[in-house]
Order: sequence, then C-alpha cells, then structure tokens
Amino acid sequence: MAFKSLDFIYHPSGDVARDMKYFVDVLGGRLRFAVEGMGARVAAIELAPPPPLLLLADHVEGETPILVFRVPDLQTKMAALVKRGWKKQATFEIPHGPICSFKTPGGQRIAIYQLTRPGAAATFDGRRDF
Repeated sequence: MAFKSLDFIYHPSGDVARDMKYFVDVLGGRLRFAVEGMGARVAAIELAPPPPLLLLADHVEGETPILVFRVPDLQTKMAALVKRGWKKQATFEIPHGPICSFKTPGGQRIAIYQLTRPGAAATFDGRRDF
C-alpha cells in the first residue's frame, strides 16, 4: 500500500459552528472536539468508526477537502515519491507531527504525515471551545 492509513479528512468550512451542528444534529455524527485558537476553528466529527475523522476547518482555503494519510516515516516517503516524479512541497507541523500537503495534477488535495506525538489526540478529545 502507498500509505499506512487515511486518518483525517480536512474539509474547508465558512462557518464551522453551523456545519458542526448539521453533521451532529442532522447526520448523527459524534462530536469529538470543537477547538478555537490562533485564529482558527476546527471541529472533529466521527460519522463512522474511525479513522478517518472529519475535520471541519475555517482556516483551510478553497472548497476541496484534504485527505490526510499517515506514513511510517515522512522523510523516507517523500524521498521515495520524489524518485517517482513527485515535486516536494513544504512541510509544517500539526499537533500529531510533521506533515506535507500538496495538490495532484488533477487538483486533488493530499497530505502525508508522520505520527510522532500519539498523545496529541487525547489533549483535544471532549474539548468544546464553541
């Protein structure tokens, strides 16, 4: 397999509170957390047994969701992808570890990350900032 698991779907949202309410109250999803910080709002919702978690986020630009896949080693995976013709993008950090987000030639949005902080998820569970 190309990646270890699809852990998150980051979905852009113009109004996270409104969208969160719909996904929970109408679709029957389970709210894991709703956090606000550093100018961003993110709500995590389970619609089926995880993974993936649906992350509604107001800081994600555009309308296309980002599929976030876990890899065992981010640097090794990026090096292997470069050998196959992939153009390396900038990496940054999320609470779970280093990540690299990119677009495919067809415009799909993909991110790969390495889980270096497995306890990060527990710090958000049950949190409700809005």
